[in-house]
Amino acid sequence: MEQNFRESPQQHFLIAIYPMQSHINPSRHLARKIAHYTGARVTVSTAVSGHRKLCSSLSSPDEEFHDSQLYYLPYSDGYDEGFKKDVHDLKDYMTRTRIVGSESLSALLDRLKQYGQPVTHIIYSILMTWVPDVAKAHGIPSMQFWIQPATVLAIYYYFFRGYKDTIISVANDPKAEIKFPCLPPLKIRDLPSFATMTNEDSPYYQVLGMLELTIEALEKESVDGVKPKVLVNSFDELESDVIKSMEKKLDLISVGPMLASDKEDKHEFNDLFQTDHKVYLEWLSTKPEKSVVYISFGTYSMMSKQQLEEISRCLKEAGWPYLWIVRKDNRDIEGFDFEKLASATDGLVVEWCHQMDVLRHPSVGCFVTHCGWNSTLEALACGVPAVGVPQWTDQLTNARLIEEWGIGVRGEIGENGVIEGKELKRCLEAVMGDGESVEKVREMSAFWKERARVAVAEGGSSERNLRVFLEDIRRSKMKIDINCS
Repeated sequence: MEQNFRESPQQHFLIAIYPMQSHINPSRHLARKIAHYTGARVTVSTAVSGHRKLCSSLSSPDEEFHDSQLYYLPYSDGYDEGFKKDVHDLKDYMTRTRIVGSESLSALLDRLKQYGQPVTHIIYSILMTWVPDVAKAHGIPSMQFWIQPATVLAIYYYFFRGYKDTIISVANDPKAEIKFPCLPPLKIRDLPSFATMTNEDSPYYQVLGMLELTIEALEKESVDGVKPKVLVNSFDELESDVIKSMEKKLDLISVGPMLASDKEDKHEFNDLFQTDHKVYLEWLSTKPEKSVVYISFGTYSMMSKQQLEEISRCLKEAGWPYLWIVRKDNRDIEGFDFEKLASATDGLVVEWCHQMDVLRHPSVGCFVTHCGWNSTLEALACGVPAVGVPQWTDQLTNARLIEEWGIGVRGEIGENGVIEGKELKRCLEAVMGDGESVEKVREMSAFWKERARVAVAEGGSSERNLRVFLEDIRRSKMKIDINCS
């Protein structure tokens, strides 16, 4: 197939990405695989704010650049300095992004065509609900890359297709049970937070509207009974029941997990945050195997002073060595001394890290995570037991899945959104202590690690799915070319 694509130089994929690291990372890994499998030109396009951070070392970070496989060209969403939640209004941001983003991406497509590199296929990530309209205006087929689990997509689909009123009526009861078609019973606490929002004045209520537009856009892609195709960052073995349950509605194509391989140069244009890679790896190498508690709540979640204090209390009492990620923008907490904490315990607190390198390190015994989908997949693919401390959006569902797959436990979060130190300690003992239940978690972690490895290896389910998808594109393009000749 690679040779067939190389014989068609007009093939050009554009990957349009929302400017958050949780969207950029899996989308770039997908872009690399497409480039590798097809030999086609692949352009990665995120908003200027994200593009600048990806290539901050370059003299002209707003301009096009390319690495060994991909081309990078930004579009403008009207917030070139980035969205600042303490300055900008979220509702205005979403409205302006749709207008400015549409105009900017359209101009980018025109420019590429003028330069003799017309885009032939567009793949877009979540929240880019305006991209299909731009693609249609240019006569370019488009497809969504769903960067969350298939389970979450199924929940949103049913939410907007008959279950909204039922869910909202019990949204304030976290233990209320919802039964979706062909899904296991889920409690309100297991649903994405956007699906249980009752305050229409909340700025985040706008996100729910964007998700509804996402479902509507997918349904519009259904032509002559052909189901819309959606690439999903998961793998068949992990969510087989959900994928099968959606067969009559959407053609979900599992192509994940989309993660950096241990052979990939993952330090070039990868993270939106800077880090001293050497310090924490050397520190990890001084610790015994499976002894370190790794704690990170991702690129967006902010920890309150109370949460920092509860985690600190747990770490002091538990006694395990720990590597704790606290971003620079979360360190301005009056009365909290991170250096004092680290010096009084066997721990290291850093601002950021390359997470896959940490999770692959033999000294790491568990991962205390906010349950973002990328982090969840990384823990699963590395065979590291997880302690889920979900905050919002899909994290609540992902925490439920972690327990369903047997690779960890979910911490009980208080009404103030804080996990108490004693509860966190209980969770750590459940995955780091002794006993039959701990061994079972480790066994299941090893089981899913191997399944994830096989899925993306040559001949694995995700590798086959992506190759078949790309081959279908090539054949469709050939038919169009023949009909036009």
